[in-house]
Amino acid sequence: MRGPLLGHERALLNLAYRLLGSLADAQDAVQEAYTRWYALAAEQRNAIDSPGAWLNTVVSRVCLDLLGSARVRREGYVGEWLPEPLPDSVQWRSGGAEMAADPADRITLDESVDMALLVILDSLTPAERVAFLLHDVFRYPFTEIAEIVGRTPAACRQLASSARRRIKDARPVTASIGERAAVVRSFKRAWEAKDIGALVAILDPSATAVADGGGRVRASVIPIEGGDRIAEFLVGLATRAGVLTLLERTVNGQPGLVALDHGTTAAVYAFDVADHRIQRLWVIRNPEKLGSWR
Repeated sequence: MRGPLLGHERALLNLAYRLLGSLADAQDAVQEAYTRWYALAAEQRNAIDSPGAWLNTVVSRVCLDLLGSARVRREGYVGEWLPEPLPDSVQWRSGGAEMAADPADRITLDESVDMALLVILDSLTPAERVAFLLHDVFRYPFTEIAEIVGRTPAACRQLASSARRRIKDARPVTASIGERAAVVRSFKRAWEAKDIGALVAILDPSATAVADGGGRVRASVIPIEGGDRIAEFLVGLATRAGVLTLLERTVNGQPGLVALDHGTTAAVYAFDVADHRIQRLWVIRNPEKLGSWR
């Protein structure tokens, strides 16, 4: 047991997941921080005024190192890499997302865990990602971020500003959760009906679909571009796959879908919606990223 430090674990996991986009890696980062804490001599621990702040700093530094090594690891990744999706405990409705009875039992779901944002964050440099999230999401002052990143406060301010601009450019418009739910539900019905025309109407002409199978299951290794091509692919997939059950679920705080194959989670679908159409579709099929959905 970690005694009085146990209360910090969930906050640390929230921080690490946003920094890494992987729940498994986030758990490893938090465990590493606790390992370092208990490796300190008793007098060293007693000299630390705020153990929570110390742990936050260590987790951030561990995550910064992991982000750098992740880029190297992903050079050998089969196909596209996507963040690990997070579930909510209940089904969503068209009017908005229901929240779990006890939010403390899960990672806090807000706009900073939205799949679209996590995908954009993954395109940033590790330093940009850390500076942006620590400042804009977790409200760290740049003086503290500078100690973590190993740069000056002014340089960290520039990193966060650069990340902010890139995020805004990549995603200038976002839809309300009600609009997203309605669009995703229409998509589900059209897909279940294998109605190519209805799917084309829901998908933006320039829509992109990205799948992550990790080389462990069948998945397109390159993005599929264009609403018509995506619609044709989905209908073909539904025909080949046979009976799949599609469930409406909250994925990273937003309306999404889960596909069950004989009761087993086969895929999680996340969407980016704007102007009442699906702009981007992310399909996570890698079994290593679906542990939370079983």
